[in-house]
Amino acid sequence: MATPYHPPLKRSIEIAGHKTSISLEPLFWDMLRAAAEREGVPLNALVARIDEERIQAEQPPGLAGAIRLWLVASALELSR
Repeated sequence: MATPYHPPLKRSIEIAGHKTSISLEPLFWDMLRAAAEREGVPLNALVARIDEERIQAEQPPGLAGAIRLWLVASALELSR
């Protein structure tokens, strides 16, 4: 396995018709792609869902942080 310690990579993504850039470490990009595939939705759709959930939080984190938190919570749920 390659080292997980790598600087974030910035990628463009479209959410609700608006382009934005998200910086995530390669490990999180891989996890996000796998989660989208597992759920049978495009990557943009999954990010849009995470974005919608984060906006509803009392103190919303940034989008990249919300994606990381969602991925970890999802991984924990899968391991149960």
